Amino acid sequence: MGTGDPNGMGMAHAVASSMGGIKTAGDLVVRMQLNKMRLAEAKAYVAGKLGVSVFDLSDSTVMRTVREELDIGVVTAVPGIAKGLEAKARIADLLDIKVNSVERLKAKTGLVAAQ
Repeated sequence: MGTGDPNGMGMAHAVASSMGGIKTAGDLVVRMQLNKMRLAEAKAYVAGKLGVSVFDLSDSTVMRTVREELDIGVVTAVPGIAKGLEAKARIADLLDIKVNSVERLKAKTGLVAAQ
């Protein structure tokens, strides 16, 4: 996925939506799969980072609370909760991954040196 990959986002959306996407933890798990993790490994990794069980990853009630507490974005807009790039930046930090749009924003704003 990234610049020049015409199927990257379509594939990510298809995989994430099958696990509930941002309503649960599907978007987080798919980010780890796109970083070369197998499904079971990705679920275990995300659950560990969030401090929940693998079972809780698909529970929309539990994940709504976790997402609000960690400020990593929720389906419906909540005043004061991260949205868009802010949520992506928090997710990147939480999962210890690079997200292209966040890295570009950092480079353009001078938060990190351009590569």
